This record gives sequence, C-alpha cells and structure tokens, in this order.
Amino acid sequence: MDIATIIGLVACAGFIFLGIVTGDEGMAALGNFTHLISALITIGGTFSCLMTSSTVSEYLNNLKAIKNAVKTTSMNEAETIQKIINLSNVARKEGLLALEEAANELEDSFMKKGVLLIVDGTDPELVKSIMETELACIESRHKKVINFYNDMAAMGPAWGMIGTLIGLINMLKNLSDISTVGPNMSTALITTLYGSVIANWFATPIANKLKANNEAEIMRKEVMVEGLLSIQAGENPRVIEEKLKSFLSPEQREALGETDGGE
Repeated sequence: MDIATIIGLVACAGFIFLGIVTGDEGMAALGNFTHLISALITIGGTFSCLMTSSTVSEYLNNLKAIKNAVKTTSMNEAETIQKIINLSNVARKEGLLALEEAANELEDSFMKKGVLLIVDGTDPELVKSIMETELACIESRHKKVINFYNDMAAMGPAWGMIGTLIGLINMLKNLSDISTVGPNMSTALITTLYGSVIANWFATPIANKLKANNEAEIMRKEVMVEGLLSIQAGENPRVIEEKLKSFLSPEQREALGETDGGE
C-alpha cells in the first residue's frame, strides 16, 4: 500500500476538520457544514454526469481504479533491469531457447510475453511492433481512467456552483425577512465548498497519482522492450546493462551497482 497517498488524504481531511472546529463554536461548527440537499446536488450531480459520459461497466471500473492509487508496484525500474540482465546471462550461456524455462518464473505478463515471442523465433521488428502496440493500448486505458478523475475534478466545483445558484435564487425570491438572508446565504455556499473538496481533496490528487503511476509503469515496460530486443540481438549483458541504466536516476544507478556488487 502506498502510504504517501493514505497520509496525504487523511492529512487533508484533518486540516479541513481543524479549520472548521477551531473557530468560536468549536465542535458545534460541524453542523454548519452539514447539509443533505447540498451534498445530494453536488455529489449526486457530479457522479451522475460522470456516468452519463461513459458506459456503466466503464464507470464502475473507473471507480474501482482508485485502488491503483493506493497500492505500490511490485517491481521498480532497477529491479526490472536486474531481471533483464539475468535473462541476458541465461541467453548468452545457454541460448535463447533456455529463456522459455526462465519465462515461467516471471510475474510480469508483459515481460513474459516478450520473452516467449523471442523464444518462438519471432522477427525482431515484429516483436517490437507487438510489444509497442500493447504498450500503447495499456497507456490508452490508463489515460481514460486518469481523465475520469480529471473530469470529476472539473465537475465537482461546477455542480457546487449550480447548487449555490439554486440556493441564491430561492433566497432572493423571499427577502421579506432580512434575518434569514445570512443563514440562507451560508447554506447556499455549502455546495461550493463540497464541490471544491471533491476536486481538490480527492479527484485531482487521485488523478495525479494515477498519472505518476502510469508514467512509471510505461517507463518500466519501455525498459523491458529495449532490454528484450537487445537480448534477441545477442548483445553482451554488460552492454545491455549500461544501455538500460540510461533510464535510471543517478541514485537508482548506484543502487543497481551495489546490487551487482553484492552478487
């Protein structure tokens, strides 16, 4: 589980809570920020529009994708490179056909698919084309989910404003009792608050985390493509390692070097 995402969401909620209860009213102020109709307008409107923009299955899958923002990946770039180096050593010592047995131990389906294509003697250009096509499809699916949360971030404040306008119209229609203007104005503004919270506490951070995860995964898979094609071309494992290290930050390169040294 990605602890940074959890801490960030909890901390943001905590700051909002502190902002509410540290006034003169204390905990009693929470009642000022609770309004069922405002919540229904803002939250209901936002999620209804999101459903309108997609099919039911896509909508549900996009909602479930939030788990991807709070889980950590099982393999980073340095570990990916190490696995490829190990595969290159096997191929160099025992031949490409020996990679079939090694492929059975791979957890990543994308890398496993590439290895099996190489074992089957597939033309290098075709291997590259197949893997890059799958990579493009993966990124396209990820971007659809990211756009879902970006749309949520845009629709939340918009529906908050709709709720505020509804409240203001109802208030202005009945100004006979001036003492009700303040409370009615406060209630009307709650929907704007709810919309801003949806966008800035939840939707935008989740979209940004999914975007970061997507970029990291695409990079890992690009490393796999480059590495596997180099193995198929019969390049020296040391050359492959140095080539793939270009994908890494200086800190990651040092960590990979330490791992190699430990072996």
